[in-house]
Amino acid sequence: MSKKERGIALVTGASSGIGLVTAKALLRDGYRVFGTSRKPMADTADGITMLVCDVIDDQSVQSVVDEVLKRTGRIDLLVNNAGIGLLGGAEESTTAQAKAVFDVNVFGTMRMTNAVLPVMRRQRSGRIINLSSILGLIPAPFNALYAATKHAIEGYSESLDHEVRTQGIRVVLVEPGVTRTSFEENITRPDRPLAVYDAVRADAEKLMREIVSKGDAPEVVAATVVKAANAPSPKRRYTAGKAAGQVRFIRRFLPESFVDKSLRKFNKLPD
Repeated sequence: MSKKERGIALVTGASSGIGLVTAKALLRDGYRVFGTSRKPMADTADGITMLVCDVIDDQSVQSVVDEVLKRTGRIDLLVNNAGIGLLGGAEESTTAQAKAVFDVNVFGTMRMTNAVLPVMRRQRSGRIINLSSILGLIPAPFNALYAATKHAIEGYSESLDHEVRTQGIRVVLVEPGVTRTSFEENITRPDRPLAVYDAVRADAEKLMREIVSKGDAPEVVAATVVKAANAPSPKRRYTAGKAAGQVRFIRRFLPESFVDKSLRKFNKLPD
């Protein structure tokens, strides 16, 4: 396909933030883009078709895939971006809350992927890009459950890529660092807060606000997604932004004791 006709892209969680910016970047690059949101939204002024989809609902997921197929007959690119955060001590969340986070971040990705794989297999071509995070590579104090979902996405995506590669399908990870998006937009607080964590949780939230304000623009992540989408022979993972690349290098090549000490220093935790 020419640059002006890249194919059909479906981007989840495209109502705002990274998802919306990514959808716009793919549109500029020549894709016909469908974005999803949990609530009805008008199509964007520049031509992104918005469809309703709740990734925690099997029927909703299948319906959105069926609608895209009805309109276009194919899906060339799926970007699994929909996700939620959770800030608090791991102990402060009930298993019900933990399951809810996994239902969006992990099982939502799996639902969308399972729905498009038969389509891509019939086409003998397709690419799935899963939004991970540098927190899928390192420990994340007071983000343990969120980090756990991203660690899960890492293992799932890399394994699935090996399974479907002979079918003409590739599965790729994009790992953003800290990105400037609305902090309140997708963060959840623990459902059983404990007094023992009040002070350190407040410090962790303050630190997160500070680093988010200084983070990469969403356009950095969007550009990486476009790169991963169009690479003739894609890598299994792409870091998005300088900081993400540095974290990946540190985690991969430096001693565990150094990583541990550096992480505690960064999070302003005592030795």
